[in-house]
Amino acid sequence: MSPVLADVLQLLALIAALALAHKPLGTYMAKVYSSDKHLRVEKWIYKGIGADPDTEMRWPAYLRGVLAFSTVGVLFLYALQRLQGVLPGSLGFAAIDPDQAFNTAASFATNTNWQSYAGEQAMGHVVQTVGLAVQNFVSAAVGIAVAVALVRGFARSRTGELGNFWSDLVRGVVRVLVPIAVVGALVLVACGVIQNFSGIHEVGQFMGGTQEWNGGAVASQEVIKELGTNGGGYFNANSSHPFENPTPFTNLFEIFLILLIPFSITRTFGMMIGSVKQGYAILATMATIWVGFVALMMWTEFSHHGPAFEAAGGTVEGKEVRFGIGASSIFAVSTTLTSTGAVDSFHSSFTGLGGGITLLGMMLGEIAPGGVGSGLYGMLIMAIIAVFIAGLMVGRTPEYLGKKIGSREIKLAACYILITPALVLVFTAFAMALPTPANSMTNSGAHGFSEILYAYTSGANNNGSAFAGLNADTQWFNTTIGLAMLLGRFLPMVFVLALAGSLAEQKPVPATAGTLRTDKPLYTGLLVGTILIITGLTYFPALALGPLAEGLA
Repeated sequence: MSPVLADVLQLLALIAALALAHKPLGTYMAKVYSSDKHLRVEKWIYKGIGADPDTEMRWPAYLRGVLAFSTVGVLFLYALQRLQGVLPGSLGFAAIDPDQAFNTAASFATNTNWQSYAGEQAMGHVVQTVGLAVQNFVSAAVGIAVAVALVRGFARSRTGELGNFWSDLVRGVVRVLVPIAVVGALVLVACGVIQNFSGIHEVGQFMGGTQEWNGGAVASQEVIKELGTNGGGYFNANSSHPFENPTPFTNLFEIFLILLIPFSITRTFGMMIGSVKQGYAILATMATIWVGFVALMMWTEFSHHGPAFEAAGGTVEGKEVRFGIGASSIFAVSTTLTSTGAVDSFHSSFTGLGGGITLLGMMLGEIAPGGVGSGLYGMLIMAIIAVFIAGLMVGRTPEYLGKKIGSREIKLAACYILITPALVLVFTAFAMALPTPANSMTNSGAHGFSEILYAYTSGANNNGSAFAGLNADTQWFNTTIGLAMLLGRFLPMVFVLALAGSLAEQKPVPATAGTLRTDKPLYTGLLVGTILIITGLTYFPALALGPLAEGLA
């Protein structure tokens, strides 16, 4: 069997698994967020934090809950890192430097999981499990909660109430993420991923020196790292490390975990607004972009010209031989089209165009299928932009899901889509203009520019993957990427929740013969085109200076 055929079969198996899980998981999540009953363990949590889960919140109160909870998470994780030297289970590691502690705290609390450190050489068991792993759960649950609030904005009318943030947060952790993570962790352990609290072991000689490895609760962190579209690796090599991802099966299983909730939540959306067809339209848009990117990535990595590439069957540099070119391509596309950021290959070693595909996937806003929760609300913002454009073309006031898209709604949507590109391009411009940041580039020219562009694109879009040729452990990059992660996460949420409140206050508009059918293939095509055109117009000059220049050289 040829490598290309084997990888195509892997892709088909992945699609089949996701299709089988779509309906039951999507339906289950819709019931979770629509129920008025609370589990006993949830009641204990509400009592412990002093929250009333039955109190409905308008969008400012919901936003205050999001920001207050996330601020506490950042401060707690920062303090935990700064105190690591005196904590038990630190494995002898010292406290993390202030700039790196800030960067890491912002990273994990924003669901980004950008890492400017080597986990096995810096973080002890307490920071890894009590700090980083916990944030993997709760930051993902925050994203789902905001998405659910926006869905309620479409589903409700003549009220500004969007539900209760604390209830949505707790249910996301207790009823959705934890049960799936427990099952997934057992699968990973059975397949060879380690799970222990072992200390540091000397395993032998390596290039004239001693090689040491430490153990850890890797399986339990690995599963939520992928399931919650987090991406932070226990080890510096991330998902190419055999302790995190030992076999081709675990590699495919981890890709499945990355895509599971972002694709399934489209059914949750359809059920909560009372139209499953609308959910399928969003799903079709996401799937079209994802499949197209996977096909394009496989083509660039398998068919690159040159005798070395032809002899090897493709671009194998920087790719783990256990997985091969095709599986690495699927992983790279899936992790950059979501907010995961995990890697099983060296993105800097991809072809120029292949690296550009990973960049473009993040620049789309990570909406195909996007991060847990954030992918859905990002796609719904683009859906509003698409119906607005359609309305302009026919001279009709745009409507989406029975709600009029007026000047207030379109201004909020426009602010949402402008924030992240502004952060990416402004920070990249400063880094290239100032003398010190450029010293961190391993490469010069177009590839060096791509390293910095990738770093800020990854941070502002809350992805967390890296081109890996950039030394980002400096005060400049730790601070500026940390700010990009915080602003790129929470400023868009302000506009999402404001939009949700505005939509919830409207009364439904009855459909007429002139209403654009947003559950048809025509609208799906319009939505795909809108996403690609807006992204292209925004980022094409930057891409032309980096991956396009390198790929066409």
